Amino acid sequence: MRKVGLVMRKIQFTEAQGPRVFADRLKQIGLELGVDIVFISPERHVSGYDWLPGYEHEKGDLVNYDIVLDQIHSQNIEHVIYTVSGFTFLKMFLPKSVLFPHSFPDPALTGYEMMKPFYTMVDKAIVQTEFLKRELGRNFGVHDVNVIPIGFNEELAHRHYDPSQVVHNRVLWIGRDEANRRPDLVLEYARQNPDKEVYMVFGGVRYQESMKKYDIPSNVKLKFALTQDEIFTLMNSAKVYWNCSAFDTFAMPLTEAMAMGKMVVKPEHACYGHIRSTHAFAGNEDNWFELVNMAAAAPRSVSEDNREYAFGAFSRTIMKEGYRNFFAEWLK
Repeated sequence: MRKVGLVMRKIQFTEAQGPRVFADRLKQIGLELGVDIVFISPERHVSGYDWLPGYEHEKGDLVNYDIVLDQIHSQNIEHVIYTVSGFTFLKMFLPKSVLFPHSFPDPALTGYEMMKPFYTMVDKAIVQTEFLKRELGRNFGVHDVNVIPIGFNEELAHRHYDPSQVVHNRVLWIGRDEANRRPDLVLEYARQNPDKEVYMVFGGVRYQESMKKYDIPSNVKLKFALTQDEIFTLMNSAKVYWNCSAFDTFAMPLTEAMAMGKMVVKPEHACYGHIRSTHAFAGNEDNWFELVNMAAAAPRSVSEDNREYAFGAFSRTIMKEGYRNFFAEWLK
C-alpha cells in the first residue's frame, strides 16, 4: 500500500472541527483506494490560540520542520499533503508535496500578510472550490490545481434526516470564537429576536473559556466539540443554518446544512459561490437578521432542492472520485 503523509498542526488533529473531520475522511477514503494516509504533526504546540503576538502559526511551523521531517523520513514517505502554508518549504526536501489549504491569504483573515510569502512558493495544490482555484491562479500564478470538495458523510445525512423533527424557530451557527467568524453578530441577533432559539456550536473545548467574555442571551445555547453524529442530529432539528463569516476556504457545515435540507443564510462573498440553490440566501451585515427571520418564517420545514444539490456536488462519493483520479496521476 502506498503511503501519503498528511501534515497538519497538532491542534488541528486534536479538535473536533473541519481539519480533523477532513483528515479522518481522507484516511478512510485512502484505505478504500489502497493508499495509507499517515498523520504527521509537530510535537510542540505553538500556542493554544491563533494569533498571540510572537507565536503566530506560520512562525511556529518553521521552527518545527526538523520534527516533521523526522516523522516523514522514518516512515519512508515521499508524497505529502500539507494543509498549512508555513510548511511550503517541504518541497525543498520532498518534491512530491502538495498544498491543501485550510486557510488562505485573504485580507478578511487575520495574519494574511504573513501567509502571502509562503503562497508564492506553492507549485501544486488541491482546493475545495473553483473560487480558490481561480484565486491561486490570479494572485500567485499557481495553475496546477485540483478541485476536490471535503465530502459530507452521506450515511449520516440519510440516517439523521427527519423533517418532522424540525423546530421552526431554531437557528444554528457553527464556528469559532474568532473575529472573522462574527460570533458577536449571532449574539446580537439573539438579543434582538428573543423568540428564536439560537444554537452556537464551537469546534474546540478551548472556546468554553473564551466565550465567557460575552454577555450570552438566555435564548442562546452553546455547544462545544460535538461529534459528527451530534452535529447531524442538531442540524436536522434546526430550521435555518446561518454562516456570517468574513471568508471561508470551504465552510464544511454549510454543505452539511445543504445536505440536511436546511434553509441557508450565507455571506455575499464570492468564496461562498459554490453554496447555491433555491433556498440558499446571500446577504450581508445590513440584512442578515431579516434574512434569517424570513428563512425561519418559510412555510416549508426543509428544502429538498438544497438537499439534492448538495448530494450532487459535495458528497463523500464526489470526494472519493476526486481523490481516486488525483492519486492515479500523482502517485504513478
